[in-house]
Amino acid sequence: MSLQVTGAQLPSSNGAAEPQALGIESMFQQIMSAVQKSNLEIAELRNEQASLQEANKDLQRQLREALVHNANTSAGMAIQLPRGKASPSGPPSPMLVSSKSPFLSPSVTHSFFVPPPVDLGLRRQVSRLDIPGFWAVVPAGGAGTRLWPLSRKSYPKFFLDLTLSGRSLIQGTWDRLLPLTTPSRLMVVTGNDHATGVKDQLPDLLPANLLSEPSPKESAAAIGLAAAVLARRDPNAILGSFAADHMISGNDAFLGSVREAALTAGEDLLVTIGIAPSHPATGFGYIRLGEKLDIKGAPNACQVSQFKEKPDGRTASAYLASGNYRWNAGMFVVKATVLMDLLKEYCPTLAEGLEKIADVWEDEQERIKVFAEVWPSLPKIAIDHAVAEPAANAGRVAVVPATFGWDDVGDFSSLAEILPSEIGQARVLGDQALVVTDQVAGGIIVPASGRLVACLGVDDLVIVDTPDALLVTTRARAQEVKTIVAKCKDGGWKQVL
Repeated sequence: MSLQVTGAQLPSSNGAAEPQALGIESMFQQIMSAVQKSNLEIAELRNEQASLQEANKDLQRQLREALVHNANTSAGMAIQLPRGKASPSGPPSPMLVSSKSPFLSPSVTHSFFVPPPVDLGLRRQVSRLDIPGFWAVVPAGGAGTRLWPLSRKSYPKFFLDLTLSGRSLIQGTWDRLLPLTTPSRLMVVTGNDHATGVKDQLPDLLPANLLSEPSPKESAAAIGLAAAVLARRDPNAILGSFAADHMISGNDAFLGSVREAALTAGEDLLVTIGIAPSHPATGFGYIRLGEKLDIKGAPNACQVSQFKEKPDGRTASAYLASGNYRWNAGMFVVKATVLMDLLKEYCPTLAEGLEKIADVWEDEQERIKVFAEVWPSLPKIAIDHAVAEPAANAGRVAVVPATFGWDDVGDFSSLAEILPSEIGQARVLGDQALVVTDQVAGGIIVPASGRLVACLGVDDLVIVDTPDALLVTTRARAQEVKTIVAKCKDGGWKQVL
């Protein structure tokens, strides 16, 4: 708003008119007039805002009614998960979900909520990128012990909705990868114990694309198994491996980075995607950037100079200050045949075993037999140590520096960072009505038992209240929760793990 104060014109000595200065009273009247006009404009804006809020509430009410109607005619709103049982089913993807959906429903047994399908005729259209021969591979493993007692052996964190979006982490990964491929070229590798849960939560996943492992063997065996099977199904396949339990923001940037990585992988390189570090983290490995590569369609691709193990705080700060390092998020894009060649060179025992299993993969009876014979003897090793690090030393690994947001949701401290909250208040994952606080700052509270959780004058606490286990620690020691899990196991508390 601009205010112009003018007065009458008086003649000057040379005959030209000059403005006459207004008196103080006249100036005040003009100012008050402008203020009144501004107040009227503000009132109109507030009325418009109130109308929009009412319209938004009406839309949310319609969505909730649709959810309740669908839930009452199907499985019900709260899906119970007794220990050792399969996870609940989720809607096909992509699907419109409600803007607010429950995370945990109080019950006598552990449960979490994955909403039923919402059929309002509002399905999202998924635009696809044309990446010839691209297959998305999702390793879904690990027990998520740092998120205990929320995450358990029978339903690890990738089955949970930790983002309050109404979709579990593995469902969010599926949604994110669909624009890159189709369900016919999207593969999940998981343990036998979780195969049923994966099928329930990803109903569009083809049975032939679900690879089940008899026991956990780390990422090299999981991704290598997918590569061995794909090399026989599609010799020209380029696979991209993306963990089932990571969070990513900035989907357009993610899709662009994967496309660059796929084009770079077409040059027979093992390609990783490096995350721009936002702080000197000590819980991640790092990638040192090398020279730029001249690859058409991949202007950001660089050679990997070196992989670095998790550093201490001072070293991590130096990495961040240099600008030449990226976080290693464990994302790899490579031709299936190239990965098998690298495994044969750097980890021949693993490669030989995977080849034997893949040779009989399509024959279920033979597969079971060979699995029993071969799988127990395979080395348990991460893909970084098995092939990425030695291949980088030989100049055979590239990196695409990324600009999207990423978090591995590795503990309750990192989970707290992604949850909304008022300034100075604790984050709540679940029913806000079950948490009462006074003079509490930071921290995260998960009221999963249905009981009231009340906190007074404590800061940065982690409180996870479930029907059969209560965890209390600090955010600073959130990484150490796995040690409590180990002690519970040693103490005979396997029923809560």
